[in-house]
Amino acid sequence: MKQSYERRWGRRGLLKRAAAATGGIVAAPHVITSAALGAEGRPAASDRIAMGAIGVGGRGGYVMGAHMWNPDVQMLAICDVQGSRRKAAQAKVNAKYGNRDCKAYIDLRDLLARDDIDAVVIATGDNWHSTAGILAARAGKDAYCEKPCSVTIAESRALSDAVRRNAAVFQIGTQRRSVGHFRFALSLLWEGKLGKLKTLHAEKYSRRWIEVYDHSLSPQPEPDREVIDWDLWLGPAPWRPYNAQYHQRSFWGGHTDFAGGAITEWGSHTVDMCQLAGGYDHTSAVEYEPLPGRDIRAVYADGVELRLYAPIGRGSCATRFEGTDGWVEVDDSGTVVTDPPSLRGLHKFARGYPADDHVRNFLDCVKTRARPRSHVEAVHRSISTCHAANIAIRLGRKVRWDPAKEEFIGDEDANRLRARTIREPWTL
Repeated sequence: MKQSYERRWGRRGLLKRAAAATGGIVAAPHVITSAALGAEGRPAASDRIAMGAIGVGGRGGYVMGAHMWNPDVQMLAICDVQGSRRKAAQAKVNAKYGNRDCKAYIDLRDLLARDDIDAVVIATGDNWHSTAGILAARAGKDAYCEKPCSVTIAESRALSDAVRRNAAVFQIGTQRRSVGHFRFALSLLWEGKLGKLKTLHAEKYSRRWIEVYDHSLSPQPEPDREVIDWDLWLGPAPWRPYNAQYHQRSFWGGHTDFAGGAITEWGSHTVDMCQLAGGYDHTSAVEYEPLPGRDIRAVYADGVELRLYAPIGRGSCATRFEGTDGWVEVDDSGTVVTDPPSLRGLHKFARGYPADDHVRNFLDCVKTRARPRSHVEAVHRSISTCHAANIAIRLGRKVRWDPAKEEFIGDEDANRLRARTIREPWTL
């Protein structure tokens, strides 16, 4: 399979991989004419990555566009359970290519069954990320999946295992790993300019989801499936009668059935950067202690502390790396603050817009089969740290975590919160 990418990375190699993974027979690839695929100057059809997008509202529409504007990408299909989003995204794709070839789907399984699609963008709600990612890997598709990659520890573990078993290229959208001023902060630490690492600071603040909750809403009449497929919107989450507020991001983002609140929303970026900084892509913190204000103090096995609190920077998603000889703080505003101030003058990284380099890294890895910057095992470990912090807050006490066994030590109540019941027919 790797050889096929070295010879000609195109979709035939992916189809062979999909057939090997499923034991099935895969049809010959579709031939897409240059006329159907757009303007002159673009790569030949055989050298383009044929893609689909799953979840295309809001952030999903932006991420779809960030892929689609690369000349070596051809967006062939979109999928969304909400009709208005589905129609808008289909129109956007068709306008881009000047044709009406983009197929729109309600059910992601229909899109994933297409043998002419090499890779997918997954930008559904958090509730679907792990399940959709697992289905994509099993279907032989590479994927760029929005963060956070799971609602529970068990789900991102299952996702990482599925990606590895199916030899998929899987990039999580923790794009600050690819943003210049964040990478500058990492370089100061890694090059010894800050001395020995002592404390990592991660912002968990979000105006929408400061606390998590689990309450139910009063039933409302369920819309027609063309408006919203409610069963598919719920997906692996527990069944509940329809209420329009559930599918508003400002509500589901803090609901325990669908997401993890401020800690997983912000922490999927800030804790992830702290894990990368400390060299913890293979592990997680081992102890979590709730502090006043729903903040968290965590400790890694080597004694380095992680402080998760809000807010700490001028812009969103702030992180600070503190060593024995100094510290550096960065956030989404582009501001870089250092102590001593002289360290700021070493900055040579271009800022760039957050998703651009990250998307390009994914597309390049699809072609080369290299491991992307936000590979799924690393991000599973960082989101596990976020989930463990949430569990400590929910229990109102300190918990201890074994990263090797991926279980809480001598703590039955905490261990029950590592997973949730997955509603049939969905599985991990």
